[in-house]
Amino acid sequence: MSKVLDQVFLKQLKTILQSNLFYIILIILVLFYVFINVIIIKHESIYQNNNKVFYGTIIKISPSTITIKGKEKLICNYKNNNYKLGDYVKLEGVLNTPSNNTILNNFNYKEYLKYNNIYYILDVKNISLIKENNNVIYKIRNYLNEYLSTYKSKSYLQMFLLKDYSYIDNNIYESYQINGISHLLSVGSIHIILFISFYFKLLKKIKVNYFISNLLLFIILFLFIMITDYSISYIRILIYLIFKFLNKLFKLNLKSIKLFIFTISLTLLINPYFIFYKGFLYSYGISFIIILNKNNIVGNYFIRLIKVSVISFIYSIPFNIYFNYSINLFSIVYSIIFIPLFNIIIVPLSIITFLIPKLDILFFNIINFINNISLSLNNVTIGIIILKKLNIIILIIYVIIFTYISLGIFNDSKKRIIILIIILFIHYNINYIISNNFYMVIDVSQGDSSLYSNNNKNILIDTGGIYNKNISKNTIIMLKSLGIRKLDYLVLTHGDYDHMGEAINLINNFKVEKVIFNCGPYNELEQEFIKVLDKKKIKYYSCIKELNIDKNKLSFLQTKEYDNENDNSNVIYTELDGYKFMFMGDASVTTEKEILN
Repeated sequence: MSKVLDQVFLKQLKTILQSNLFYIILIILVLFYVFINVIIIKHESIYQNNNKVFYGTIIKISPSTITIKGKEKLICNYKNNNYKLGDYVKLEGVLNTPSNNTILNNFNYKEYLKYNNIYYILDVKNISLIKENNNVIYKIRNYLNEYLSTYKSKSYLQMFLLKDYSYIDNNIYESYQINGISHLLSVGSIHIILFISFYFKLLKKIKVNYFISNLLLFIILFLFIMITDYSISYIRILIYLIFKFLNKLFKLNLKSIKLFIFTISLTLLINPYFIFYKGFLYSYGISFIIILNKNNIVGNYFIRLIKVSVISFIYSIPFNIYFNYSINLFSIVYSIIFIPLFNIIIVPLSIITFLIPKLDILFFNIINFINNISLSLNNVTIGIIILKKLNIIILIIYVIIFTYISLGIFNDSKKRIIILIIILFIHYNINYIISNNFYMVIDVSQGDSSLYSNNNKNILIDTGGIYNKNISKNTIIMLKSLGIRKLDYLVLTHGDYDHMGEAINLINNFKVEKVIFNCGPYNELEQEFIKVLDKKKIKYYSCIKELNIDKNKLSFLQTKEYDNENDNSNVIYTELDGYKFMFMGDASVTTEKEILN
């Protein structure tokens, strides 16, 4: 009787699970759950600002910080030399709230930490060991960190094998991002796929039971996920394999796409904030599109590679616009070149190097060679299209449209390419279609910098400047996010470092049409800058009285030259949409009196 009931239940379950309506309802319910958790429910810290003493287990060690988990997770400003993962410690210090981004559309550290359930940063005054680690997983992680510390290629092995990006140079990572191939630095899942393939071949030869072999695999993968600090890509593989196993075990006959919907749903139920992770949106999304397109991805290895690169590029466009404010048309070509290098050389060699330390120098030199190629490609600006940042609503609409385009790009290519071109053309020219005049003060920590935009004519007044810091990078990110592809004028009020110290970095990384200096002789900093302007053939002027921008005008009010740089500052007056602006630079009372007279 029970067997009959089981069979009836299983039959009904199959009917439900094979229904497309079930998956539509599932997706809606999961998205609703995510919305409630990340938007409606306000998650707050257990700690109070006045807490001074904290206890917790060290769960992560980076070059300049440690992360502990006590009542909740805390990032601690402490350069660790004495403690290991899993150590239980007592910390004394002051809690600080993480800062939001003070420049529009730059990286928001506070939000990033919030997605990881971290609400405070602890400035450590004192730390002491309460109990040494006795956790097996942490012991393994400590052993691996110590083992890899002897490698010259340590940072790359930690990235590929342990999913730890703490030691990777930001310039290298950004070069892959600009070239549209940053997903290659997250190829840790390829190691797992290679391992799974070898694992099943081995167990097939020794004829291990299918149920036992899968159970062992799941245990091994779960342990590996714990060792690699719960990497999203590894979680995806484990969940998918479990659903695939259940599908075969109960003969549910579910297609891969339905198993993948289950995978995405369960992942978001585990952590709703995953929906904000770049890694989740790229890896899950691209995998989802490739599964849907599997009937179209046919041919030899290179034909399949080209098709996968095209599909991945099209699908990724909305996310590249949202996160990077640009797309690189050559990323398809770069993918075709770099993917075989990583799949055939870098990934297998990283595993072999881990096992055979003598290959460390060879691996280090090869990965450095490939990194240098990526850095060199950053100088190729042809094919990089800067596009204004999408808001959330437009992003969702774009994802739907570009998913539709990528799904049939090889069957109905003409129609879908036309749709693609029209959307990108409109988006590219959106600032001309919807004109937006504005004035913005840019936080450069020290000195001044302001952006003035009138009828799509863009003027940057001063750049700011802090010694030994490249702060213009933040300004450039903001400009790109606003869909600004060039500055018509860079106006420098005067030649002090805190007002023009970033000028060289700016023009080396962003297009500037013309530069305007103040009155008076050029100082050393200005002379150094002029050499770069001459090399780039950028026109520059000094001591002007007026600058006409379409129907608007910038008036330079300084009346004479003085014997100091500050009083020689350009003093600029203008109006914008009925508001009056005066930019004084560092002009003193002396200059003010002369102008008033």
